[in-house]
Amino acid sequence: MLLPKKVKFRKWQTARKSAKRLMSPDTRGTTVAFGSFGLKAMAPARVKSNQIEASRRVISRTLGKVGKTWIRIFPDRPYTAKPAEVGMGKGKGDLQGYVFEVRPGRIIFEVDGVSAEIAREALRKAGTKLPMKTKIVERQG
Repeated sequence: MLLPKKVKFRKWQTARKSAKRLMSPDTRGTTVAFGSFGLKAMAPARVKSNQIEASRRVISRTLGKVGKTWIRIFPDRPYTAKPAEVGMGKGKGDLQGYVFEVRPGRIIFEVDGVSAEIAREALRKAGTKLPMKTKIVERQG
């Protein structure tokens, strides 16, 4: 799974959940830059590192040895959780893992080196592993 080598702060404060800001389209990473096909996020979500890994595995299995994959997001935001059946108070919970906050329009994965049908099928399968609606886009130009 993906996680940073070193972090400045072990626990972050929870971000504001402004619906207006979350629904505004992303400004960076919105075009297919490396491959021929990409998987684009259509809704905001927090993607955990294990969800990224599950998507990567299904893409690599579908593409075989000839295809190339790019992961355009990296989970660097830590999230915490308290154990089950523990009362309120007594401090913040322990670190559980890392997430990436995806906004609409962000390209998550890119693939190249295979036929259009195989690329679309790999990205479709990967999209089912992610917690938001996705769309398969093709490189323009």
